[in-house]
Amino acid sequence: MPCSGRPVAAADANFGLGFGVAIPFVNHLGFELKLFEGGLSEIAYAPKPEHLNSFAVTHGGALMTLLDVTMAAAARSVQSDMGVVTIEMKTTFMQPARGTLSGKGRLMHRTATMAFAEATVFDEDGRACAHSTGTFKYVKRLPTGPRSSNALNVISTD
Repeated sequence: MPCSGRPVAAADANFGLGFGVAIPFVNHLGFELKLFEGGLSEIAYAPKPEHLNSFAVTHGGALMTLLDVTMAAAARSVQSDMGVVTIEMKTTFMQPARGTLSGKGRLMHRTATMAFAEATVFDEDGRACAHSTGTFKYVKRLPTGPRSSNALNVISTD
């Protein structure tokens, strides 16, 4: 349950770990949504051994996924009936990410169709490890699955 004070619908709490949509890769990584409200988001992440690189720290790809999902959640938190797709993101790695991590995101600006967000990953001692800014496009969330999605599963970014 998010710590935002806003209750999560029972169906949402069991669907997509509170994200409102099933995201298999996010489920695999074990992200836990902690805050999803008013343009803010927070996601907890306890990396597993298979998520580490050869230096025994969290792999940059896992960090970028955490940053991407954290920014997307911040963008969606103001209009949760819409989905978002990533248009671009820029990431800066500042120091190795060790232990349990926390991604904190903020919606900086939005238009009718676009969201501009930022997120920072912090280690368990509160040190900033990586930071991203990103641009997202709001899209209608369509039902998914073999009976309800189109054959090509195309998401338009036009």
